[in-house]
Amino acid sequence: MIRVQDLTKRYSGTPVLRDVSLEIAPGESVALWGPNGAGKTTIVLCMLGFLHFDGDVEVFGKDVRRCGKEIRASIGYVPQQPSFYDDLTVAETLGFSADLRSIETARAEEVLALVDLEEHRGKPVGALSGGLRQRLGLAVALLGDPPILLLDEPTSNLDAAARQATVNLLEELRGGDRMLIVTSHHLEEVSMLVDRVVVLDDGVVVDECAPAELGERLGLRSWLHVLLDPDDVPVATSALTASGFNAHLNGRGVLVDVAPEDKAKAVEVISGAGVTIRDLEVWR
Repeated sequence: MIRVQDLTKRYSGTPVLRDVSLEIAPGESVALWGPNGAGKTTIVLCMLGFLHFDGDVEVFGKDVRRCGKEIRASIGYVPQQPSFYDDLTVAETLGFSADLRSIETARAEEVLALVDLEEHRGKPVGALSGGLRQRLGLAVALLGDPPILLLDEPTSNLDAAARQATVNLLEELRGGDRMLIVTSHHLEEVSMLVDRVVVLDDGVVVDECAPAELGERLGLRSWLHVLLDPDDVPVATSALTASGFNAHLNGRGVLVDVAPEDKAKAVEVISGAGVTIRDLEVWR
């Protein structure tokens, strides 16, 4: 159990978190959701015991201010931009991290397979793509088989394919007694990864809800970018417009203004017009 009670954090007298309270149970997946500057990363750093704060933060009944080192040993933390030695290979990086934490080398091999990095084991870290570096960060976090995974914006700065691969991997890691805590401002990944969303704005908890309710509660809209064959673009655009969607040509496809709950309906309209969808992504 993680318990945060009346958490307040100030920088130079200016509050960035104000009386934040929340609880996370074993096996639960929770998103800290909000725009940049909402206080998500600050909560994460307080949970890790890296910052001084007012209020209380307990992990498994232990105060992070008194037992920070012990608590951090139970948390697999992946920062927004994992930092490594670029001249080490993937395997060397994992082996080095395992040695620092007195973890057997065999576990490093297990984790390589778990995050699907085996074919990249000999690559220098400096040659990895953003998605693979993020996966390596997750591998390092998993070395100790921690009961808590804490990920700060795990898909930031990734392209659509790398983002989806990261989300798929995190889905596989959910379950059992492991707690998964994710900070994010991407509605789609939140809806796939977590059981509950804690909404933050300007350092305050403003809402808590199931992920399916988030878009409607906040009045959020998205742009669905649908890639099509050139000859199908006019047909899809006409069908969408006739169904009440705001749609227009964009590059090799159609850009559709949708509410979160209407994405599937837009896809159905396009398919119903006899058009084959080549690919799609959600823009916000």
